[in-house]
Amino acid sequence: MPAAHAHAPGNADTAIRTAPDPRRWIVLTILSGSLLLISMDTTILNVAFPSLVGDLRPGAVQQLWIIDVYALVLSGLLVTAGALGDRWGRKRVLLAGFGIFSLASLIAVLSTEAWHVIAARALLGAGGAAIMPATLSILRSVFTDAKERAFALAVWAAVFGGGMAFGPVVGGLLVQSHGWHSAFLLNLPVAALIVAAGLRYLPESRSPHATGAWDWWGVGQSIVGMLALAGGIKELGKAGVTDPLPWALLAVAALALTVFVRRQLRVPNPLLQVRLFTEPAFSVAATAIFLPMVGMGAILFLVTQWFQYGQGYSPLAAGLRLLPAPLALICASMAAPALMQRFAIRHVLGAGLVLLAAGTALPWTLQQYAPLGYPEFAAALTVMGLGAGIATTVASVTLISAAPAAAASSAAAIEETCYELGSAMGVAVLGSTAAALYRVNLPALPLDASAGAAARESVGAAAHLAEQLGGAAGRTLIEAASHAYTLAITPAFLLAGGLAIAAAATTWTLIPRDLRPTENH
Repeated sequence: MPAAHAHAPGNADTAIRTAPDPRRWIVLTILSGSLLLISMDTTILNVAFPSLVGDLRPGAVQQLWIIDVYALVLSGLLVTAGALGDRWGRKRVLLAGFGIFSLASLIAVLSTEAWHVIAARALLGAGGAAIMPATLSILRSVFTDAKERAFALAVWAAVFGGGMAFGPVVGGLLVQSHGWHSAFLLNLPVAALIVAAGLRYLPESRSPHATGAWDWWGVGQSIVGMLALAGGIKELGKAGVTDPLPWALLAVAALALTVFVRRQLRVPNPLLQVRLFTEPAFSVAATAIFLPMVGMGAILFLVTQWFQYGQGYSPLAAGLRLLPAPLALICASMAAPALMQRFAIRHVLGAGLVLLAAGTALPWTLQQYAPLGYPEFAAALTVMGLGAGIATTVASVTLISAAPAAAASSAAAIEETCYELGSAMGVAVLGSTAAALYRVNLPALPLDASAGAAARESVGAAAHLAEQLGGAAGRTLIEAASHAYTLAITPAFLLAGGLAIAAAATTWTLIPRDLRPTENH
């Protein structure tokens, strides 16, 4: 069968072996533990945040920095951390990342001021940026058999998706019993265990082509570009399209990243192998991760808001009610390798994306016949989880397998960036769409001007106002706000489904018919 990707010159990696590594399943366990900790940490703050705010009393600007600085630093450093692993050694970078992660967690546990938490979250982002590409790069180098690699990547996808959804549940249990500090304290013993196991069992690997002078100009361009891009997307969701700040940040991102890409195409040993995007299978796989993550990131955010504000659930209860999505995602991820062996990749990936789109359309469809309750959302979350599990697993296997072994770190950095920016863009764009529709759907209420304006700002503001009002007036307000929010989020779900359909169409159009995961690269 002809190869389905373009090989880069000299694609041998120093960790590739002719015989399977006998430690590979232990390595997968260690990497899965690493990824579980990082993915849970991206969402665990959602339940710890109210307690943290009540204790430290940060200002409005400080609250935004506590929330956003992790993703900003993580996005900004992914490319640099991946390239550093190619030179210095991926095992070294991963373990160094856990050192930074542990230090940051300790700072957060000991924090007594808001700026302490901000600094800790920034360091957590730096540690996460070092850890996440290294997990995929090491996995790619250890699993040289394509079938085993597909299974390992399925485990990786299941752990990543499950960890993000289980974060609020674990965080809720810890915060309710031991306060917000415990959400960070959990990281310390887990990180220590992973480092101890990693020192003994993880193999070292690096790219033989990562030589010559370190590209400091490229590092600066990538960090500025990615920070501006992530910041612009987040500001767009908060400030809206009329504010000039997000557009200025996006313009800076476009300029810096354009210069970065042009430089990487010229230098002999680039930080990022941007030529990977010339391979259709790689580009489609990246698109099939990014577009669904736009939808899933927004949906998990909107549904969590609906549970907490529209239905009055506690953060822990809301997290538990999200469980149909990660449980379905885990099951689908583990089934995906078998489907890839039996059917063409383009059909498995396309079908997963269509299933995801069907799940996103389900709430809006059912809403046409009866009011929505939790059973309807649970069914939709289950279908979405099944589709997302199949699609992200197949896309990850395709993306990693389409890249030469020497470009594993570049492929890993690109995949992680698709996840991170996709989720941020979903919250910004589809979240803003739902907020605008909420204001349109909220009827006129017998409130004074300032209270009415506050109720229209967001469903969260309406819920807080209803709590202050109490009595019949409070019940009337929260019922109206809940109904308006339900009517607002289901069209946003439809838009998310449209993105999944667009990714499916791209898949069936561009992925070669004969592409199979049985090819070893």
